[in-house]
Amino acid sequence: MNEDAIFRRRNLPHIDIADKPYFITACLHGSINAKGLKQIRAYRDESASRKRPEKHCESEWESVQHKLVFKLVDSILDGEPSVQHLRDDRLAAIVQKAFLHFADQRYQLFAFVVMPSHHHWVFLPDEKWSEQLTFKERMKERPRTAREAISHSIQSYTGSCCNKVLGVPGQFWQWETFDHYVRNENELMRIIHYIEQNPIVAGLASKPGDFRWSSAFLRKKNGLKLGDSIPKVA
Repeated sequence: MNEDAIFRRRNLPHIDIADKPYFITACLHGSINAKGLKQIRAYRDESASRKRPEKHCESEWESVQHKLVFKLVDSILDGEPSVQHLRDDRLAAIVQKAFLHFADQRYQLFAFVVMPSHHHWVFLPDEKWSEQLTFKERMKERPRTAREAISHSIQSYTGSCCNKVLGVPGQFWQWETFDHYVRNENELMRIIHYIEQNPIVAGLASKPGDFRWSSAFLRKKNGLKLGDSIPKVA
């Protein structure tokens, strides 16, 4: 693992590395039930116990393991989860606007999609903003990383707003996100493609640019190329 990495674990592992984009998936509370979470943890632990093949270096094998676990997570989410609040366009719009709000300020926004039971997005924290955050957090017992601060802000704000629209109290998102730092440009492009293809795989659209609540729709509307960051004005 990179010697500058910050590693933390709750139920899931979280790794933060400066100057790397992050691919994050957040699920609605209840969209993955206890059985599903147990299945994910068991599969992750089993995958981690496998012997690394000689053809892979340590970092490559780590990436392979992550992809295997994430494939299972996404298959559960793209199935028929019992909670699908984000089918409501009012709620999907809240999440999309939240992603765009700090684009070009706190982060570069490369891609996102708001699915019925979850969202995916990939972003690169702004270097100057991250330095300011580190300075503000330096005296805390557990200082937040840029990823944690950005993700928590999105989850907290959208959860509160969506609950107001629904007229209900309580938890909107599951407590933990699934996150992964992006190692290089090639992986970033694969993740952007994966995110924007998700509605097609789930049968929600025939083309990426046709799905309203995604970066692909805004990319098509604004003439942006794959890999261009999505500006706030989009």
